[in-house]
Amino acid sequence: MNRNEFREACKEIGIDLNEEALRKFDCYASLLNEWNQKMNLTAITQYEEVLEKHFYDSLLVSKCASMKGKLCDVGAGAGFPSVPLKIAFPDLEVTILEPIGKRCTFLNEVIDQLHLNGITVYNVRGEDAAKTMRESFDIVTARAVANLRILSELCIPLVKINGIFLAMKGSQGKTEDQEAMKAIEKLGCFKESESLVMLSDHSERVNLVYKKKKATPPQYPRMYSKIKKSPL
Repeated sequence: MNRNEFREACKEIGIDLNEEALRKFDCYASLLNEWNQKMNLTAITQYEEVLEKHFYDSLLVSKCASMKGKLCDVGAGAGFPSVPLKIAFPDLEVTILEPIGKRCTFLNEVIDQLHLNGITVYNVRGEDAAKTMRESFDIVTARAVANLRILSELCIPLVKINGIFLAMKGSQGKTEDQEAMKAIEKLGCFKESESLVMLSDHSERVNLVYKKKKATPPQYPRMYSKIKKSPL
């Protein structure tokens, strides 16, 4: 996917990127490549692949939910999907949770170089953030972090009642959805929708949307060791 194809593909999903936004994506891709030489950020480094498999893939979630209010990205890694969403939707208020300090340094450099406002990085795990940010966000999302049974307990406690948990998954998304249904309901959500998209290399993207209907029981989230050892 070249730059023009990226712009046209975004237009097809309702995002009209202006030249300033495209320049920010170019700068982001350049920083990703530069920093990836000194730390492990991504296995995808070719510009055209970054445009499709990181940037466009991140923006696909805008088809599933209105990108308004406060969004939290749990375990953002190199900034996906939160930074592309912030570039495309400048009014979105973004909180990034990333437990690895070096990645936080990279993300803050991206934010500085791209002159992004209303986006904050916290060097903290999702389950620890719930102590101070519980039920604070309209949208909580995560991409390539953990199996959905584990991920739901890290993310759903952060979602406001009537907010959404947006899980970005690959080809196993539908299977994980079925396996995690009891956990998701126990944590206060129900499934609202799912979206399946095929990228140019025929890899699948399954974006799952869960609406929060009631408060998460206070005993969740548990310590990560317990979540991992005994998923809901």
